[in-house]
Amino acid sequence: MAKDLDEQVTAFRTRPLSEGPYTFVAADALTMKVREGGRVVKVAVMVATGVNADGYREVLGVQTSSVESGAGWLGFFRDLVARGLTGVAMVTSDAHAGLVEAIGATLPAASWQRCRTHYAANLMSVTPKSQWGWVKALLHSVYDQPDAEAVHAQFDRVLEGLYEKLPAVAEHLELARCDILAFTAFPRELWRQVWSNNPNERLNREIRRRTDVVGIFPNRDAVIRLVGAVLAEQHDEWAEQRRYLGLEVLARSRAVLAGRDPADNPEEVPTALIADAISA
Repeated sequence: MAKDLDEQVTAFRTRPLSEGPYTFVAADALTMKVREGGRVVKVAVMVATGVNADGYREVLGVQTSSVESGAGWLGFFRDLVARGLTGVAMVTSDAHAGLVEAIGATLPAASWQRCRTHYAANLMSVTPKSQWGWVKALLHSVYDQPDAEAVHAQFDRVLEGLYEKLPAVAEHLELARCDILAFTAFPRELWRQVWSNNPNERLNREIRRRTDVVGIFPNRDAVIRLVGAVLAEQHDEWAEQRRYLGLEVLARSRAVLAGRDPADNPEEVPTALIADAISA
């Protein structure tokens, strides 16, 4: 039975990504406990999802790595590209440096959206606890605007107010501007689906629900067997549900990618050139 399941999961996670272009991609990692060399260690389980040409969500891939590192993410994204990942306009993720470097190296035409939920936690860490309530409200006011121009105008007003009272918080926010507002290049109708990794939280919860029963896995193959089966099941469910994004709004989003200068986007960019531009 385990052999049959392994074959099914292997076929799923190595299948050609032929339903592209995958205009929007989201990436995240979870930590699992595994027995290796007579001790219990933590391994990173990297997962990517995307929206295909027909507007449906897909699970694109899953791999394990000893740690959530640049090398692990680079290998993961290179595998996705080799299997057919194309046409990516934007990738949403947290600000793990290795992950962002891998995105920039393997998908240089894509923009990067820093997950707004993760960023709020990062901003909270540099904000005095007594001040976080109103700072959080200001941050949310940026996302509540009706169009891209209004988003950027509100961002400027928020910065101006913060520099007067909390200059360190303002500086942190200003440095993150391009990353947390990347979504504004795309149609307003899909902002909520792409400005954070929150749409994947249900998927992460289901993975956790199933893996918590095991606790400590005997090996990495067992991790891939169970997590891969959960992901394949979710992948099939998404195929039966309504479109995640409409075809018309996807077409307008692809036009944004088409408008970017290909001369500025070589096939793969050395990660060393990207690292200094990332502020986690």
